Amino acid sequence: MNLIIDIGNTRVKVAIFRNSEIIFNEIFEDISIDILSQFTQKYDELNNVILSSVRDYPAEIKDYLEQTFDCFIELDSKTQIPIINKYKSPETLGKDRIAAAVGATTLFPNTNILVVDAGTAITYEIINAKNEYLGGNISPGLTTRFRALSQFTGKLPLISIEDDFQQIGTTTESAIRAGVQLGILFEVEQYINYFNNLYQKLQIIITGGDAKFFDKKLKNSIFVHLNLTLIGLNRILEYNVKET
Repeated sequence: MNLIIDIGNTRVKVAIFRNSEIIFNEIFEDISIDILSQFTQKYDELNNVILSSVRDYPAEIKDYLEQTFDCFIELDSKTQIPIINKYKSPETLGKDRIAAAVGATTLFPNTNILVVDAGTAITYEIINAKNEYLGGNISPGLTTRFRALSQFTGKLPLISIEDDFQQIGTTTESAIRAGVQLGILFEVEQYINYFNNLYQKLQIIITGGDAKFFDKKLKNSIFVHLNLTLIGLNRILEYNVKET
């Protein structure tokens, strides 16, 4: 059994895999040895762990994982992965981005894929049918756009996401919401159309915290998978366990 720890900017995702299937998945505000020890006590078959973090975390967490598990992998640019990374500066590539790319090829091997990860930032990743990660683009996410309008203007209020919204704003609040949400829908739609013209039989996967917002709002056929990064991290862990 594998323990997957994904430390993001604002939250921590923890999952347990058995035979490549998720049997536990939960989100925490932070991670601690107390939380980790609960998993090791409950699941005595846990023997491998991978940790991916985009921010600093207590050194005692790493010490605990190294001492407790047979195999501990901390994802970085030198970690072996089961796809070909064509990114020119792998040391600057976001760990969530490469994990999502690996997750995509795990679900759809030997397929041209566009991964749209909608979170604090919205990223667009391209993987070709040779399982080569070609790179991608980064754009502000929904919440980031709302915050930017509020923080960098004098009087505009901070607005939150709403699934149902007016297409034409009739108040300042509805105008901001329509502008941001329609704008990001137009952006994603055009990205999909653009890459559809470049790659045959392109599979589109949308993941991330705001993925559900796009479901049924886009004209193109998409596949929503909220656990894509976790699947990718588990695949990377399994790949390294087999290599050792």
